[in-house]
Amino acid sequence: MFAVTATQTDPDNPLKGLTLGERPDPTVPDGWTTVTVKAAALNHHDLWTLKGVGIRQDRLPIILGCDAAGLDENGNEVIVHSVIGTPVNGDETLDPRRSLLSEVHDGTFAEKVTVPKGNLVPKPAAISFEEAACLPTAWLTAYRMLFDKAGLQPGSTVLVQGAGGGVATALIALGRAGGFRVWATSRSEEKRARALELGADRVFESGARLPERVDAVMESVGAATWDHSLSSLRPGGRIVVCGATSGMVAPTQLAQVFFLQRSIVGSTMGTREQLARLAVFLEQTGARPVIDRVLPLTQAEEGFAAMHDGGVFGKIVFTL
Repeated sequence: MFAVTATQTDPDNPLKGLTLGERPDPTVPDGWTTVTVKAAALNHHDLWTLKGVGIRQDRLPIILGCDAAGLDENGNEVIVHSVIGTPVNGDETLDPRRSLLSEVHDGTFAEKVTVPKGNLVPKPAAISFEEAACLPTAWLTAYRMLFDKAGLQPGSTVLVQGAGGGVATALIALGRAGGFRVWATSRSEEKRARALELGADRVFESGARLPERVDAVMESVGAATWDHSLSSLRPGGRIVVCGATSGMVAPTQLAQVFFLQRSIVGSTMGTREQLARLAVFLEQTGARPVIDRVLPLTQAEEGFAAMHDGGVFGKIVFTL
C-alpha cells in the first residue's frame, strides 16, 4: 500500500526524513480492526516527529499521521480516535503509557490503518470525509479545552492566542458556535482578517493591550505569548494550555497566579466519547473545520513544506 513514512529525523531539516512509497499492508492484532482511509489531516505532531520530538529512533521507519476518516471493515463511515491507551477513570488520555497513532503504532497517512475496535466513531453523513479527518486531534483538543477544561458559561469572553493554526481556528469556530465572545490574536494582518470571517468578535495584534480582561485564555503558542496571556486574564480566570509551539519554557510571575487567584490548566487531546460528541455538535450547529488546502496523499511533501513554512490558516488534508 502507498504510505507516507518517517525514515529518519533531523531537527534542522525535518523534511529530509519524509519518504513516500510502498509499504507492506498492516497486520491486525487481536481486538484491532482495519480502516480504509479516505482522508487524513496533517498536524504539527507529524512535523515534530520528523524533527525527532516524541519518537524513539528504534520506532523508525513509522507511518506518519494521527487523524483519519474512512470506511470500517463493514463499509461504515467512521472517524478514527487516535489515542491508544487504557482509560483511567474513564479517560484514556490519563493513561501514562498512552500514545497517539504514529508514535508506537503506524499512523494514518496510508491507504489502510489498523486501530483498536473501540477507537472508531460514527461519521455523521452531513460531514465530509475531509472535514471529519480534521477532528481527532486539533478539533478534539479545542472542544475539550472550551467545553471541559475552561469552566465557562455561554457569553463568557475567551482569548485565543495565535489565530491561524488548526487548534486556534477550531477554538474560534467552536467558541462562536458555543455562545462565547471570542477574541483572537495574530502577528499577521491577513490571519486576523480571516479570524473575523471565521467568527471572532474582535482581533488584536499579538501582545496588544486588550480593552478588558477576559474570562479565559486558550493557549497553544507558549513562550512567545505567555506573559500576554497572564496579563490579559481577569482575577479568578483560567488559562487552558494545550501546547507550546514557540517554546516550552515560559517564566511566570507567580504573584500574578496566586494573588489574583488565576488557574493554569493543562489539556491534552480528548476521549473517544468527546470525539463522538464533537461530531454531533458539528452536525447540529453547522460549524465546520477550516481547511487550508486539500492534496492527494501522493503530494504530501507539499503540505509538510507549507506547515513548516508557517503560511497555513486551518487544516491541511490529504485524500486517497
